[in-house]
Amino acid sequence: MPILNDKRIVLGVTGGIAAYKAADLASKLVQAGARVDVIMTSSATEFVGPITFEALTKRRVHTGVFEGWSEAEKGHISLAEEADAIVVAPATANSIARLALGLADDMLTVTHLAAAPRGTPILIAPAMEHHMYLNPVTQQHLEALRGRGAIIIEPEQGRLASGAIGVGRLAGAERIIASIEQALARGGPLWRKRVVVAAGATVEAIDPIRVLTNRSTGRMGYALARAALQAGADVTLISTPTALAPVHGATIVPVESALDLLAAVRDHATGADALIMAAAVADYRPAQAATDKIKKTDDDMTIQLTRNPDILATVATPGTLRIGFAAETTDHERYALDKLARKNLDVIVLNDARAAMGAETNSVTLFYRDGRVESLDQAEKLRIAEQIVERIAGLLPAETP
Repeated sequence: MPILNDKRIVLGVTGGIAAYKAADLASKLVQAGARVDVIMTSSATEFVGPITFEALTKRRVHTGVFEGWSEAEKGHISLAEEADAIVVAPATANSIARLALGLADDMLTVTHLAAAPRGTPILIAPAMEHHMYLNPVTQQHLEALRGRGAIIIEPEQGRLASGAIGVGRLAGAERIIASIEQALARGGPLWRKRVVVAAGATVEAIDPIRVLTNRSTGRMGYALARAALQAGADVTLISTPTALAPVHGATIVPVESALDLLAAVRDHATGADALIMAAAVADYRPAQAATDKIKKTDDDMTIQLTRNPDILATVATPGTLRIGFAAETTDHERYALDKLARKNLDVIVLNDARAAMGAETNSVTLFYRDGRVESLDQAEKLRIAEQIVERIAGLLPAETP
């Protein structure tokens, strides 16, 4: 189940030009299953009307400490007591200063002050002109909030409202949501576990223009990385080039060829709790890549291929749970069981290559080292990934927060 499902998120919107972007953030949080309560400062209402957020969240927007409350509510501390996480986006320099100093003069600062001692995750996404963001006073306030446990979602570089280019743009909604998910994943089934995921199709150069590759999109591997993050893991994603959105929160290691992937797995899998090899690795590569573009002639052309190393069979990872994938078109079970034994795996995930590659859904069968067999029915790849990660967590020793 998505980690944001039925979670209560308090979204604080402060008075900057980026306030309009908070509407998109609220909408995406609702789509992810969260219940979103919006608090707007008086300055924020000058940029975006409260009715916008009420339409998107189907909930009342809070703008003042002295607004009316129902008998079931506890006045201005109700939101603090019920919130699973509080995110301030955008957070202006003024609002950051007031939060850092512990002021309690409006609905947002009161809610922040009441929530902090409860251990509620508090996330701050600054957005302002770069000179204001880089001012030492602003940085001191951010450091004070960070020192008290707040998560600072650093702003991005780009064109600002003044027309200047610099750091200060509000982080994208996807990045903010990924940070919220990571905060909520604290204490999850993979908390304090380090998971390495390899994803995508390797690319083998024929010449500077042409390559040998395969139809894998990397979607399954990326889904596994996201699911592991949502379970609380520290994730390293070793990825070939893909057209997929980045997995925010993961450490990304870009690779292209099978040899690149082998080197990256050697570097990053040592000491990992789990290695998930979901990459579609070429079995062969051109023996010699041409340095210049190969010109077309009237003759046929033969390309000599040489074997790529079998990464899982080559890399020893003692103490690491090893999960491989088998994409087959015939004799599915026989080939999967052969790979399970030959590559010294704990689990191998079997799918039909023709049905899985490029598709948004999948159905898989898990073969375990101890002889167990488990089938996961057709579902979106993220749902399949969540189930696989759940099984991985069950095979690892538990950690306490």
